[in-house]
Amino acid sequence: MALSKKPVNGMKDILPREMEIRDYVTNVIKSTYRRFGFTPVETPCMENIANLSNKQGGENEKLIFKVLKRGEKLHLDTAKEEMDVVDFGMRYDLTVPLCRFYSNNANDLPSPFKALQIGNVWRADRPQRGRYRQFTQCDIDILGEPSNMAEIELILATTTTLGQLGFKGFEIRINERRILKAMAAYAGFEEKDYDSIFITLDKMDKIGVEGVAAELKEEGFSEASIQKYLGLFDALEDKKDVAVGVDYLVSTLGEFLDEEIAQNLKEIALAVNTTKEAEFELVFDPTLVRGMSYYTGTIFEIAIPEFGGSCGGGGRYDEMIGKFTGQNVPACGFSIGFERIILLLMEQGFEIPESPKKVAYLVEKKYPAEKLAQVMQQAKEARNNGQQVLVVRMNKNKKFQKEQLQKEGYDEFVEFFNRD
Repeated sequence: MALSKKPVNGMKDILPREMEIRDYVTNVIKSTYRRFGFTPVETPCMENIANLSNKQGGENEKLIFKVLKRGEKLHLDTAKEEMDVVDFGMRYDLTVPLCRFYSNNANDLPSPFKALQIGNVWRADRPQRGRYRQFTQCDIDILGEPSNMAEIELILATTTTLGQLGFKGFEIRINERRILKAMAAYAGFEEKDYDSIFITLDKMDKIGVEGVAAELKEEGFSEASIQKYLGLFDALEDKKDVAVGVDYLVSTLGEFLDEEIAQNLKEIALAVNTTKEAEFELVFDPTLVRGMSYYTGTIFEIAIPEFGGSCGGGGRYDEMIGKFTGQNVPACGFSIGFERIILLLMEQGFEIPESPKKVAYLVEKKYPAEKLAQVMQQAKEARNNGQQVLVVRMNKNKKFQKEQLQKEGYDEFVEFFNRD
């Protein structure tokens, strides 16, 4: 039987044109984030399965690619459940690995620590546009900073990077997990039901207010609580300005919402709007949930109109490191949707600015060996002058060869024939 030439479903081969853009975007991200003081780190692609299955990763924990035990540790004949034969898993994000990394290396790191991590992650998800089973994530995190300085720096660094890549007119949607809880408490819901309610609320952009109301009713919640709850979102519809939105909630929710929480969001908005470089709008979105249950405070998300969905997000997760060490450490992070950014740039026909001139030297197959050294010397001098030079043998179908090279960005050709 012939081997399959196609990649595994949900994963993809990356052709040279896209790889060039990916490299360029990665370099822009790294250089911009370094200017904000972030330091690159790297963690392994696999983690202990217990770390990945700690009920912090929300729906992603159902999507883990699990790794079988090996050799003498694998006992298929006596195994009674899946965990008897599994010990590792492929990481589904970079946050859990970073927390383990920090817990293991905190004594050798500054405080606060500003981490930059770019790497592949894996999820057994249903593939769709901009969503794969293997994909690159790009995270920045600030560990050990309890104040909203962390949120401000993360939003400014992320939006500056998007601006450097040519994006404008996008939104950063912001909310607070404690505001979500205060709104639910005000409506009369019990704390044990919050996670279920928030999962339904998170569908608001897809099924609308009526759809959310119907689902909450199906889950057995009272009509009075549902109407009181959804009435808050209706009143906030025209209050996208952060200060206006949270001030309304402070006056409406009363004792259910600590005014300090609202003030914290307003300070973030003021600092970001005053000092931002990119063209974007910071908006208050009370329906924003973020799926990870490890978020404890501020949450945010990138919305780019051309994509029609989230292109990244993050938030504060002050209790995650404590799962490893027994002592909580303030932590906040922001992840750019790397694959979706690449998808948008590819669809827009993005051209890398100030890229070197690309020249292809086509050398006749019968070109004498003693003259080939001269061609290589000429290519060397052109490269030293900043050109990108490809030296290849000339194909019989030279026209088709040039067409293929043009697709890779080569716009000049030098042909070498044996004239002797």
